[in-house]
Amino acid sequence: MTQSGLFDRLRVLDLSRGISGAYATKLLADQGADVLKVEERERPDPLRRETACGVELPEGEDAALFRFLNAGKRSAAFSDVAQLLVLAGEADVVVESFEPGDPPGLLGEPTALRERFPRLSTVAISPWGRTGPYADRPATEWTLQAGSGFMSRRGRPERGHIGAGGRLGEYSAGAFAAVAALSACRESRGTGEGRCVDVSMFESMLICSTQYWDLDAQMRGGQLVQYLDIPAVEPAKDGWIGFSPQTSEQWKSFCLLIERPEIAEDDRYLTADMRQAHLDFLHDAIHSWTRERTIDDILELCEALRIPASPVGNGELLTETDHFVARGVFVDNPHGFTQPRVPYALSACERPGVQPAPSLGADEAAWRPRPLASAEADPPAGDGALAGLRVADLTAFWAGPFATNVMALLGADVIKVESTGHPDGMRFVNTKPDVPIWEGGCIFHGANPQKRGTTLELDREEGRALLRKLIEGSDLLVENFSPRVLANFGLEPETLLAWNPRLIVVRMPAWGLDGPWYNRTGFAMNVEQASGIAWRAGYTSQPLTANFCDPVGSLHALVAVFAALEHRERTGEGQVIEVPLVEPALNLAAEQIVEHSAYGVRLDSEGNRNRRHVPQGIYRCADDRYVTLAVRSDAEWAALAAGWAGGGDAVFGDEGLATLVQRRKRHDEIDTAIGRYTAQRSAEEVASGLSAAGIPAEALINGMDVMPHPQLIAREFHQVLDHALTGSNRYSGLPYVGLADGLPTIPPPTLGQHNHAVLVGELGVSEEEFASLEEQGVIGTKPPWA
Repeated sequence: MTQSGLFDRLRVLDLSRGISGAYATKLLADQGADVLKVEERERPDPLRRETACGVELPEGEDAALFRFLNAGKRSAAFSDVAQLLVLAGEADVVVESFEPGDPPGLLGEPTALRERFPRLSTVAISPWGRTGPYADRPATEWTLQAGSGFMSRRGRPERGHIGAGGRLGEYSAGAFAAVAALSACRESRGTGEGRCVDVSMFESMLICSTQYWDLDAQMRGGQLVQYLDIPAVEPAKDGWIGFSPQTSEQWKSFCLLIERPEIAEDDRYLTADMRQAHLDFLHDAIHSWTRERTIDDILELCEALRIPASPVGNGELLTETDHFVARGVFVDNPHGFTQPRVPYALSACERPGVQPAPSLGADEAAWRPRPLASAEADPPAGDGALAGLRVADLTAFWAGPFATNVMALLGADVIKVESTGHPDGMRFVNTKPDVPIWEGGCIFHGANPQKRGTTLELDREEGRALLRKLIEGSDLLVENFSPRVLANFGLEPETLLAWNPRLIVVRMPAWGLDGPWYNRTGFAMNVEQASGIAWRAGYTSQPLTANFCDPVGSLHALVAVFAALEHRERTGEGQVIEVPLVEPALNLAAEQIVEHSAYGVRLDSEGNRNRRHVPQGIYRCADDRYVTLAVRSDAEWAALAAGWAGGGDAVFGDEGLATLVQRRKRHDEIDTAIGRYTAQRSAEEVASGLSAAGIPAEALINGMDVMPHPQLIAREFHQVLDHALTGSNRYSGLPYVGLADGLPTIPPPTLGQHNHAVLVGELGVSEEEFASLEEQGVIGTKPPWA
């Protein structure tokens, strides 16, 4: 087995501050990249001293989250710009983070730096992106949740809108930035020229958290209403348990589980949207059953009935959860606490261990020698980091299709393989009403542009034979079935690699390929429930899922793919990649785990508040809309108070609220005063006034109303494509500019649209054979019941 460290030839200069840049470079350091973190000695990364639980650290001790995010990196304290320029000239990529209105970085603007060193790639991460009319608009991840439409769908009307804790938007931008950095370095192999990549957290959050609501607005129209999945996180006898029945069969099984089969047969409860109107009745029916049973007893029954379910984890419980213990998911950090491991496994390579994080300025400002290359890496065969590669895409729903969508947008030729008997289930979700039901699913449309579509019945020998032909000419196969499915088709990884020894097989089951839960059904909601994400993403008394982890988990699979491609270029060997969706989710929730392990404090939901930003909240306005704001510093509070003091409210003139600690104690009183102020003004008026004063604030936008957005228009975030059945629609690209690809040029395929082009044109099937395959139902363009 090859030693870990497949990015060991990569030199990364990390000038970022905060989570996004640190997480991006962590994903590179995990595979051996030489990451040199450079900080100003008098102004170090604030994460070094920041704890979410509020524990005061001893002098000189770095925070556990900082040590998790920066394990395996080296640290140099900034002293000399000339020396930094030398380092940049020898680096492969520079990663920086910017706040709106920030001056150029330590080395100047990324574009100027790239002009000075043409082979250097730069990745800049900022809330809105470095260009466009909102580039200098103050923002936090919290206010971007409102501006993206994410908050508009969450919660119950009587309890108010609710955001999600855990800084998930920052992690999503970091994951995209890691993929962007790897893509930029791979693209530059073929041209000798680096790339200047500008990553927008806002755009990352639109992609990862809003389930393509802009497409929904175009194809179905209407407005999003506050929504709770039924069932979702429900009370058991000994804690919380999460459910996620997504199909009609799973809903029927759930009703059987709670001993109310008549509910499944009632037309009033056929769909999730219809069930919202009967929320109280259904909760009574569910809770009267769940409260009488333990979590373990319920999970055992759910596994027998194939109902997606999981315990609800938190920082206190996760390290003792049987599945995670059996799989060795948690490992020791050298600094004395527990953390999640690298969230993917490469079958031909050792999983990287955890290295110490550096103290400030612990290392000389110099690069390690590059290891000798065992072979010259192949440059991409065209524009795009993955140009020239073919992907056999057997995925369905969101996580798998999103991963292959990103591959397609990076230049790969992605061939989606479905079955007419069982098409991708997302085809039937949020469907456009005037087209065949399997062709108008908004989420399917969002996750599948830039692909070609085929159908093969894999339970038929003829279908498997055609799949073999496809695989023999492919570079990757991607699937996100339950572990047993490939084996049921006779498509074990050993068989696939025998057909094509250079093949990279990407497997993305919810829970992994082994362990006590491996055979359980699971969707993203279950993964968020089990990983701790839901624990901090809801009301203080009600965990809620956030629907971030499908696409963010997919980005981790992309990082693993880049590592596997590096291994194949060195050795000629393919291999199997295992990316259990729950393990990237555990990394997103790592703060809960490391802080409980390090400090003995369990992090719980703060609702719409944040101990670092006070006040923070959602406030009703005169136009019956809502505004969100987050005050990050004493100076920002002073600016807000000065601007609002003329309204006559004594709170805004109270000198006893000048400090964060004082404001935290009186948050209720401040909220009441803010509510009185906003109730007399429109949401846009409040947001515009605060933004002009340098305070993050955004009107809470309904997810269907994000467009037209001046920032997205200016940055050309969408591409208009003509689909054969749904017509002309906007489709989003990737959340950055500066790489060869990123915007789709091909609409998502109709079912079996490219059967002839692929099977006859590329796999050598004769016209007679093709007609016979259609007649036998091995291939087709519509479900057999249509």
